[in-house]
Amino acid sequence: MSTRLSAGLHPVSNGAYAWLAPHSSWGWSNAGLIVDGEESLLVDTLYDLELTGEMLRKMRAAEPATSSIGTLVNTHANGDHCHGNELVRGAEIIASTASSLDMNELTPDAMAAIMQSAKELGPLGDYLQHCFGQFHFDGIRFTPPTRTFDGELDLLVGDKDVHLIEVGPAHTRGDVLVHCPADSVVFTGDILFIESTPVMWNGPVSNWIKACLLIEDMDTDLIVPGHGPITDKHGVIKVRQYLQYVHDQARTRYDAGMDALEAAKDIELSEYSSWADPERIAVNVDSLYREFSGQQEQTEMLELMSRMAILAGFPEKD
Repeated sequence: MSTRLSAGLHPVSNGAYAWLAPHSSWGWSNAGLIVDGEESLLVDTLYDLELTGEMLRKMRAAEPATSSIGTLVNTHANGDHCHGNELVRGAEIIASTASSLDMNELTPDAMAAIMQSAKELGPLGDYLQHCFGQFHFDGIRFTPPTRTFDGELDLLVGDKDVHLIEVGPAHTRGDVLVHCPADSVVFTGDILFIESTPVMWNGPVSNWIKACLLIEDMDTDLIVPGHGPITDKHGVIKVRQYLQYVHDQARTRYDAGMDALEAAKDIELSEYSSWADPERIAVNVDSLYREFSGQQEQTEMLELMSRMAILAGFPEKD
């Protein structure tokens, strides 16, 4: 069951907040805040400086302690969860080691260059504009983590225990959950997309399913996803079931000799077809095919975007 709230800052317990994006599609990500006394921890920044600045202003108005945020945790390396890092001045920035390495691969400058060339890319460029054209990547200073960890890391925010749990590789190479038992809340990053199609850039799918099961076993029903509305265990189960369904459907088509794009086109999404951005199945099938074959090298990002453009109805090049 999902809790549909308006976009913006929402208290979820005494000293914990969710920042909810106005949409659940590409780039429109959620974030979180944990406060106790004069100390505060931010979970993720947003895709550009304008969005992140607005979020920080609202947080400072609600909690004066956030005028100087002590700790920022990036749940993973996708830019919509870390491009605004430079605005959290003076904070210790924490991410998993794998995420820190991942951040070097698609920096804000690289994203700006891709978008500047979009007009030359035909239907793919049209799709990139559809997904990312509303964000502003120019002038963002790449600001990587200052501290990394592997496995688990326990922090204190005032008197509150905060547990960082690395569950990647799954959505990306180094996904992290942020669990605050005192506030009975877990911020999941992109381990959870609610009412929006998950996208598996990395895998293996078994790790993502294990991450869902871990959340289901936590003593909390207050779950803030990376995208979409606040949810409970039912939302987690739906994501897990989607991943298992796509795995099984892709395996059947892999064994039948279909290529990855043909399989993505052929899979009937059924109850999941109403989720935003269903074309992401092209990425998910590609990752599963790599897993089935044992192939280590990942498909180029622009090739995957091209496949999604086709499934989303952007015409193929002649």
